Amino acid sequence: MILICGRVTEPVTELVCARLAAEGLPYRVLDPNVPADPDVAPALHARWRDGSLVDFHIAGPGWHLDAGDVTGVYFRPVQSATPDIPGLSPEAAIALQAQRLAALGAVLDALPCPVVNPVNAGMSNNSKPYQAMLIRDCGFLVPATLVTNDPDAALAFAAAHDDDVIYKSISGVRSIVRRFDARQAERLPLLRHGPAQFQQRIKGRDVRVHVVADRVFATEIETPSVDYRYAAGDGQPIAMRPTELPDDVAARCIALTKRLGLLLSGIDLKQTPDNEFFCFEANPSPGFLFFERATNQPISTAIAQLLAGATVFAKPAEVAL
Repeated sequence: MILICGRVTEPVTELVCARLAAEGLPYRVLDPNVPADPDVAPALHARWRDGSLVDFHIAGPGWHLDAGDVTGVYFRPVQSATPDIPGLSPEAAIALQAQRLAALGAVLDALPCPVVNPVNAGMSNNSKPYQAMLIRDCGFLVPATLVTNDPDAALAFAAAHDDDVIYKSISGVRSIVRRFDARQAERLPLLRHGPAQFQQRIKGRDVRVHVVADRVFATEIETPSVDYRYAAGDGQPIAMRPTELPDDVAARCIALTKRLGLLLSGIDLKQTPDNEFFCFEANPSPGFLFFERATNQPISTAIAQLLAGATVFAKPAEVAL
C-alpha cells in the first residue's frame, strides 16, 4: 500500500493520486495538516528501541497500516490555514501544526521504504550557499555569488561582472529572480536591514531536470524572462520541450540527487553557448506538474512506480558516492 501525505486539493499531490489510480495502485491519503474535526484525526504510533524503529502504525477513517504494509510514501507537506482549535490560542494552534508536521516527518523518515522525499534530506534547500557547495562537489559549475548587507560590496560585485548580475533568496523561501539594475541600485540602502544573495548572470538556455531515483527527465525552456517560472506574469512568451542531456551531465544530476539524500529532485541548469552546464539549485519538493503537462514526460508515472516498489532503490543514507 502507498501512503500519500499531502492535501489532495493541492495540484501536484492530486496528480500523483490520479496517476496511482490510473496505474491501478492502491493508496491511502493522510492530510498532514491539523484537522478542523478532531474526531477524524488520523492515529500515528511509532516506537524506537536502541535507535531502531520497532513498532509503527498509522490509521485513518476505515484504514490501518503497519510498517510492513507500506511500499512507499509520497510526502508533500503543503500547509493549509490552521483551524481554530478549542482551548488553544491561534499562536498555540500554529505551534501545534508545526509540531504535527515535525513528528510526522520524523516517523516517515524512519520507514524502510522509499520516502519521496525524506524531511531531513530537504534541509539543504534552506541555505542556497550551502547547497551550492554540494552542487559543486558533484561536478557542476556554479555562478560567482555574493551574500552581503553592504551596499558598497554589492555595487563592487556588480561592477566586477559587467553590471550583469541577478539577486534572489538565500533560503528556501520562494522569491522571483530579477536582474540587478539601476532601479534596484537606488534601493540598496535597504540592504542594511538584511542580506541578499547576488549572482553572476549566466547566459544560455534554461534546462529543468527532474530526477526520480535513477531516471532523468530534462526539459529545455525557451523564454526571454530572467525567471522562467514567472514568464507569463512578466508578459513574456515561454516554450518548453523535452531534451536529452549528455550522459555525464545526466549522471551528475543523479549523483546530486543522491548526495542530497533525495529520491525526487527538480534541478535548474543553464547550458552556455560553450556547452558548459551551470547548476543553480535542486528543489527537494518540485512542482513537476507544470513540466509534465507541457512536455508529456511521464514524471508522475515514474514516481508511482517508485512508490509501488517497482524501481530498485537504495535508502539515501546507504548510497555511497
